[in-house]
Amino acid sequence: MSSIPEVRLVEVGPRDGLQNEKQIVSKPVKLELIQRLAQAGLRSIEATSFVSPKWVPQMADHAEVLRSLPTEGRVSYPVLTPNLKGFEAAMACGAREVAVFAAASEAFSQRNINCSIAESLARFEPVMEAAASEGIKVRGYVSCVAGCPYEGAVAPQSVAAVAGTLHRMGCHEISLGDTIGIGLPGGIVRMLDAVARRVPVTALAGHYHDTRGLALRNILASYHFGLRTFDSAVSGLGGCPYAAGASGNVATEDVVRMFNEMGITTGVDLETLIACSEWISKLLGRTRGSMTASVPVA
Repeated sequence: MSSIPEVRLVEVGPRDGLQNEKQIVSKPVKLELIQRLAQAGLRSIEATSFVSPKWVPQMADHAEVLRSLPTEGRVSYPVLTPNLKGFEAAMACGAREVAVFAAASEAFSQRNINCSIAESLARFEPVMEAAASEGIKVRGYVSCVAGCPYEGAVAPQSVAAVAGTLHRMGCHEISLGDTIGIGLPGGIVRMLDAVARRVPVTALAGHYHDTRGLALRNILASYHFGLRTFDSAVSGLGGCPYAAGASGNVATEDVVRMFNEMGITTGVDLETLIACSEWISKLLGRTRGSMTASVPVA
């Protein structure tokens, strides 16, 4: 494989994937999952979330998890920090990269974080200031970029407005999330075209859920548009507690296989990744959420 991957994958399984599991996953299992993913070649692994255990019990051990991860090396372990309190707690545990989360839908913002879009962005201002002073990179997430479970269609201009604001505030990268997995390639491209008028394409990432089995098509359309960073979760872990019926993230092994077949390098070893997928799925008592599970590795 090339030492410099042509596509960068951000593995979100340990945080976005596990946070909605009903059974509490132990810290040793979380750490082994992260280790296995790193051994597969993933270099950006979203590790945990510094939110209140009241809202996300699965992430109650966030401090212990982050403190157990190496602070140096080739792998980065970004963590979600919804406000200044979360950011300060993450910093105390050695965080070197954080993420903030906004929505392109007013209804979703209210249901998800109990405030308006404008209020959520205002909460991030002190986080961005503190991060800048500490030399910490901040990634921005925008949810509901293709549609909202409460409002329906979301205008591309609404997505562009939120993404543009996050970028101006200092987010080095903006991850665009199809939270309920209803996007079609044509609509995704129209959304990207609007966002790219405010944010450089090189600073954009695609985060597509696979509710209708269209995530890979949306990734491919985004790749041809110019995106080179995509979020995914091993074994398709995840979902959205605020969006009934929404399936998990696109499976990392499916994304790797697709790019492998296209001759595009990701830096990820597919066999090692599949073994990790099989291990975590068995441990969680769930069926592997990937198409690659039933297809032999070439």
